[in-house]
Amino acid sequence: MRLLKTQSLTSGMKLGKTIFNERGIVLISSGVLLTNNMIKRLIELDIPFVYIEDGRTLHIKPNPSLPDKTRNQAVLTIQETFSQLNKNQKISDSFVLEKASKKFTDLVRSILSEVNNNKELLSLLTDVYAYDHYIFTHSLNVALYSIAMGLDLKLNQKQMEILGLGAIMHDVGKMMIPTEIILKPDRLTEDEFETMKKHSEIGFQLLRGVHTIPLLVAHCAYQHHERLDGTGYPRGLNGEDIHFYGKIIAVADVFDAVTSNRVYRNALLPHEALDILYSGAGTQFDVKIIEAFRRSVALYPVGLVVELNDGRKGIVSKQNTGMGERPILEIIEEQGNVLEKGYELDLLKHDYLVIKKCHVD
Repeated sequence: MRLLKTQSLTSGMKLGKTIFNERGIVLISSGVLLTNNMIKRLIELDIPFVYIEDGRTLHIKPNPSLPDKTRNQAVLTIQETFSQLNKNQKISDSFVLEKASKKFTDLVRSILSEVNNNKELLSLLTDVYAYDHYIFTHSLNVALYSIAMGLDLKLNQKQMEILGLGAIMHDVGKMMIPTEIILKPDRLTEDEFETMKKHSEIGFQLLRGVHTIPLLVAHCAYQHHERLDGTGYPRGLNGEDIHFYGKIIAVADVFDAVTSNRVYRNALLPHEALDILYSGAGTQFDVKIIEAFRRSVALYPVGLVVELNDGRKGIVSKQNTGMGERPILEIIEEQGNVLEKGYELDLLKHDYLVIKKCHVD
């Protein structure tokens, strides 16, 4: 399978990987020939990349970070809980969160088990979903990235569970922000952005009063927009005043945000998003955490067509554990000539070769 930008799809291409909505319902099945109407709908749904089948890449198949059933259930659990907040005045928000805390703890343990047992580098770009409400899918993605970093950083089981809960609930305060601001299709005005920024403190206040949720989880919601140099919000904390979990979730939050489509910009590829994180290394983000992220995430997802510094082109076919920038390729073109039969090239064994360009068009 080959990874393409949704905007680059053309009628007649065959979908390589089934696309679900956030409730786990199939929107388009793998093997379907895409029509112009289907492509238009995928673009409207803000799906940035999809997999297509072609004759020579049938054997290249991305492994999901989570089984489809687990992912669907996880997003549904987040959606059901978050959607109840502030909706039924007969039931307090604290009661809703208290009731959901065991579900979320079980969910974190399930995710932790899946990520721990899957030795593949994390690649959420391979999980193609359409969502009605960005917060629900984003909350799960941030939890997955945070857990992957936590494992690399050798956190223990209890620490991982608290980190995972904090990541899942980091944006819970957004459920109290007016819907017209949350779902606004354009850039926010300055006043709207100031309202949006209140979600960190709202989330903290919601979570701190729930006795079944550790106080550190509330601080994850409070601190995920703080930055090392004090330029973050809501309190302008800096350096060691920011909890380690808050620093981890900050990295995961930014990465998932910039690799998702927005009205005002297209989604970035993982290696481009990592460049953004590195540009803030030591000033906004903890270098140690960014390094853990780099070791945990596939910077060049399986199915991506890349170009090397010697001019050869290949398709990423496998990952090297802990070395996301050095995948295994199937070379399909050299010296400008398309090869009748490709061959494998492991970038980990060739230090002089680097990926200089990606092709998703």
